[in-house]
Amino acid sequence: MSGTVIEGPRIVLVVACALVDADGRVLVAQRPEGKALAGLWEFPGGKLEPGERPEESLIRELAEELGITVKADCLAPLTFASHGYESFHLLMPLYVCRRWEGTPEGREGQAIRWMKPARLRDLPMPPADAPLIAHLIDLL
Repeated sequence: MSGTVIEGPRIVLVVACALVDADGRVLVAQRPEGKALAGLWEFPGGKLEPGERPEESLIRELAEELGITVKADCLAPLTFASHGYESFHLLMPLYVCRRWEGTPEGREGQAIRWMKPARLRDLPMPPADAPLIAHLIDLL
């Protein structure tokens, strides 16, 4: 097959997790000052390292960001976000996790909150995260 190759936006793959506690609340973290989209609330997670599976990335990121231990079989894929930012296109699978070891705490200077899914709409969130709220409301 021959033809012209059209360059599109750079695709950035990140993975996110909705930690759900026994009361049906979801954990969100506030992006710290100095980072892109600082002050906005998001689901914890981050970029995949080369050769890393999404579940491996989440396990690593949740340990680094929140100090908790998560097992891969406790991560259930729920939905994904696909959002075009100015300089790249974000693709972000969202997993749900109801079991972990440890108590989540903001280990990178970020504030964290536990919130009922319907209340997440009250928070300023990045454009890619906001559409995921409806899926959490339906689930919980």
